Amino acid sequence: MRYANYVSEMREPVLASRLRLAVVRLNRRLRAQRTDQSVSLTQQAALSTLYKCGSLTPGRLAAKEGVQPPSMTRVIAALEDLGFVARSAHPTDGRQFIVALTPAGRTFVEETISVREAWLDRKLAALTDKERAVLSSAAEIIDRMAGNE
Repeated sequence: MRYANYVSEMREPVLASRLRLAVVRLNRRLRAQRTDQSVSLTQQAALSTLYKCGSLTPGRLAAKEGVQPPSMTRVIAALEDLGFVARSAHPTDGRQFIVALTPAGRTFVEETISVREAWLDRKLAALTDKERAVLSSAAEIIDRMAGNE
């Protein structure tokens, strides 16, 4: 049986749809927990990628973020103006440069993570032990589904 046929025969929303919507809603709520509203979500995503992956070329950062290089160039310029990233010469290619977090950028990302995790901790504290255990198992499964990226 094809998935589309399987979906159309069910009366309740299927797991895939329910899970997708729940993940999107949770992600939206987490992203709303921000330390600085002047930094755009796109800029925060680029900072987070640099925090996770380390220094990158603008092209590699754009690819990881799924945006075009010219867009990433504008993001990098804005982050540089804020003092959150710095450029340095590429070690082997004089046409390129490397983008890295500054100490201020690292602090910004860590503060944002802390604010988001504090919000999530408050939400988790309102759940029962059984619900938290279910979410713990679900987190492992979702991480595996996402390929541990």
